Amino acid sequence: MALLDILGKSCRAPVYRILGGPTRNKVRVYTDTGGVSGYQAYAVPIPPPAALNQGKAYQNQALALAKAVPADLDFVLDGGGRLTPGDAASVAVTCESTHPLWFDEPCPVSNLEAVRKISGETVVPLGFGRGISDPGVFQALLREGLIDVVRPDISVFGISGARRVACLAEPYYVAIAPHHHGGPVATAAALHLAASVPNFFIQHIPRPAAEADREMRAAIVSAALETPKDGFLDLPGGPGLGIQVNEQALERYHAA
Repeated sequence: MALLDILGKSCRAPVYRILGGPTRNKVRVYTDTGGVSGYQAYAVPIPPPAALNQGKAYQNQALALAKAVPADLDFVLDGGGRLTPGDAASVAVTCESTHPLWFDEPCPVSNLEAVRKISGETVVPLGFGRGISDPGVFQALLREGLIDVVRPDISVFGISGARRVACLAEPYYVAIAPHHHGGPVATAAALHLAASVPNFFIQHIPRPAAEADREMRAAIVSAALETPKDGFLDLPGGPGLGIQVNEQALERYHAA
C-alpha cells in the first residue's frame, strides 16, 4: 500500500488510475451497526451459539434479528465462523425470506465438504475470507462452487494481493467484498481497490462503538473519507492513496 502511494504521488495520479481504473465513480459501503447516517446497509451478527447443534429457538432468534432490518435497507448476516455446518445451514434456510446480501463466515473453512452442506441447502449467498491468508483456499472454494462473495482481508493481502483474488473470482462470476477492520488509511486503500476491479460488490467500513475511537479515526485522516452519502463513498481524488495523514494527531494519540 505504501509503495503504491509513493508511486501514485510520483506520477501525480490516484492509485486506482495507475491500476487501470476507475471502474466506478463511487463505492458502495456498509458498516457494523444500523441507524448510522449515510449508510444503507449494515452487518447483523447472529448470537454466539451456547453449544453445538442449536435448535429451533436459535434459528428463530436469528430470524428475528434479520426481520428487524428496515425494508429499505440491506444487510449482511454475520456468522463469525462460529456455527457448525448443520446449524449454519438451518439458519441460512430460516433467513432466506429476509434476503440478506450474503451469509458471512457461517462456519470455519476447514473442510470443503462442510461448506458444501451449507451451499447445497440454501439459496443465500455465502461469503468467506476474513481468516484466509492463502489464495489457494479461495481457489478451492471457487473451483467447487462453494462461495459467492470472496472477502480477502486488505490488511493481509494488500491492494495487489486482493486484486489477484478478485481476478481468480471473476471467471466464476463471483464478487469481491474485501474484509477490512483496520484504520482510515486502510479505508483509503480499500476504496482504490474497489475502483480498480470490475467485480467489486460492497466495502465494509469499520465503525468503532466508542465515540473516542471514532474521533481518533476522523482526526488521523479527514472525516469525509469515511462519511458516505446514500450508501456510497466518493473515490479519493488526490495522487497516491489521495489522503494526508495528520501526523500531529498520530503523535497525540500515541502519547495518550
